[in-house]
Amino acid sequence: MNNIIDLKNKDKAASSHTKKETLLEVINLKTHYPIKGGFFRRTISHVKAVDNVSFSVKKGETLGLVGESGCGKSTAGRTILKLLNPTAGKIMFDGEDITNLRGSKLRQRRKDFQMVFQDPYASLNPMQMVGDIITEPIHNYYPKKKSREIKQEVLELLNRVGLPDDAYYKYAHEFSGGQRQRIGIARALALKPKLIIADEPVSALDVSVQSQVLNLLNELQDDFDLTYLFIAHDLSVVKHMSDRIGIMYLGHIVEIADKHSIYKEPLHPYTQALISAVPEPDPKRKKQRIVLQGDVPSPENPPSGCPFHTRCPMAVDKCSTITPELKEVKPGHHAACILVD
Repeated sequence: MNNIIDLKNKDKAASSHTKKETLLEVINLKTHYPIKGGFFRRTISHVKAVDNVSFSVKKGETLGLVGESGCGKSTAGRTILKLLNPTAGKIMFDGEDITNLRGSKLRQRRKDFQMVFQDPYASLNPMQMVGDIITEPIHNYYPKKKSREIKQEVLELLNRVGLPDDAYYKYAHEFSGGQRQRIGIARALALKPKLIIADEPVSALDVSVQSQVLNLLNELQDDFDLTYLFIAHDLSVVKHMSDRIGIMYLGHIVEIADKHSIYKEPLHPYTQALISAVPEPDPKRKKQRIVLQGDVPSPENPPSGCPFHTRCPMAVDKCSTITPELKEVKPGHHAACILVD
């Protein structure tokens, strides 16, 4: 990916993060899925998909959320959008506690945060024309708006994401994967949101198309004054897109810092292993690969103590009994490891 992505320079001073207002704050968030069994289908256990996660996102910035498949990053995104109900914790959006919002209050708030889904084939209704797909949310939230005015807005959105006017009257199956994702992005922009959660937005696309969609997302952020929570498993993509990066493992955030600190000085052993696996574009520069042993534990029965200790090459005895807190080790750089200070 390093060779094909040509994004605008997103390097920003770390101090700028502290100066901006917070748009999203997640505090001790938990999302547990009940497992039912027995004759009466009682809850016998829980899958701890997100377990005590905390982070914040400033207005106008991009926070990348990275981790292996099944680490809980997508569940965290869907919980923040209130597509899933949190088990515990608090979600603050633009100064308002939205954790327990329901009904009309939640519906009204939802226009301010939207999602770009991973699969552009499954996330678009095949029975609707593209114009109707993008028009529908505008009609729902602004029923008194004139149809002519809405159509003009949708045509402008289609042009802005790189699609022609005649796309308005076509169906999703008539487009390629990259074009469908552009339609999904246009739909997310239709209500002029403040926050967009992009859940693996390019992982289902061909490599040749990925950079085009990433470039588009980057340009739209400037044009529409957007804030992104960018969820992905590819560290190379996240590095180009993000201002700060949070590393997730087994439902926990184990490290969070600005992207330069994460790459130049990863503190958590899991982050170090992930960074070591990123391909080095310069063949003259060699780095030692950290190969993790064993499999990721089940979130239904996570290990005691540090969630990573069963695979950590640096683990000591107390790692199996002490659950480390995410603490600030350096200014703006947080890590959850008892061996890091």
